[in-house]
Amino acid sequence: MAPTPTLHRPWIKRRGLAMLLAGALLGCCGGAVHAAPAGWTLVWSDEFNAAAGSPPQPSVWSNDLGNAEAGGWGNHELQYYTAAPRNAFHDGKGRLVLRAERAVNPGPCWNGRPCEFTSARILTRGKVSYTYGKVEARIRVPAGVGLWPAFWSLGDSNLPWPQAGELDIMEYVGKEPNTTYGTAHGPGYSGGSGIGRPRQFGTPVADRFHVFTLIKRPNEIIWQVDGIEYHRLTPASLPPGAPWVFERPFFLILNLAVGGDWPGPPNGSTVFPARMLVDWVRIYKES
Repeated sequence: MAPTPTLHRPWIKRRGLAMLLAGALLGCCGGAVHAAPAGWTLVWSDEFNAAAGSPPQPSVWSNDLGNAEAGGWGNHELQYYTAAPRNAFHDGKGRLVLRAERAVNPGPCWNGRPCEFTSARILTRGKVSYTYGKVEARIRVPAGVGLWPAFWSLGDSNLPWPQAGELDIMEYVGKEPNTTYGTAHGPGYSGGSGIGRPRQFGTPVADRFHVFTLIKRPNEIIWQVDGIEYHRLTPASLPPGAPWVFERPFFLILNLAVGGDWPGPPNGSTVFPARMLVDWVRIYKES
């Protein structure tokens, strides 16, 4: 996809100045004004206040599609991503729902068989990105072995992965019900060698909503859950000789995967359909 025209602001870029101002003042898609955290100014948000059953706003979100076409998304995942409203929709109560279900008319999986599940993976590439600032979402993850919901970012660049950088703001695997993870990936520290840290909750993460936050500054990245820091990265944190690749715009991704090398497959206790609920996504600049 062609790069998004920049507005020459280091914290965010967006198609069209009028759209940026609307996001700053009202939140995307009809959201109400809300108080920004002290020291931060809201520049964009999606409050997911659209009509029940409607898909994610196409002015903000695009869809990644398929499974076999993407080699199982590099993780031998079991879901086929679709753009169908049954897999990603507004619930009419101010939330976006990503829904994983047992497949109906499934597409092909990496293993040569029809995928057993469908789900959604939506992204803001070419539409909304940030270079520095605070990025956060209020999310309730679904419980269940084999489920893998995530809120993350990729470098908005034509460079291949992991040269462009990846920042996992929140990953959750259902076999570890009390834990989420925040991780950075780049050349020399990607995949299983990504630089991450678990956030231990002591109770099931899926029991309630949590706010997952990434603060990105020059030469510093901070992860928080519910306002509490648990992971920090600087160039000094990297393996010797590994490059710091995070001083560029990043776009946002929300997805609900099923199966894969890390979470493993669902078992008989996993309930479908599974729902990842997203109350809002917001980007702030530092005041």
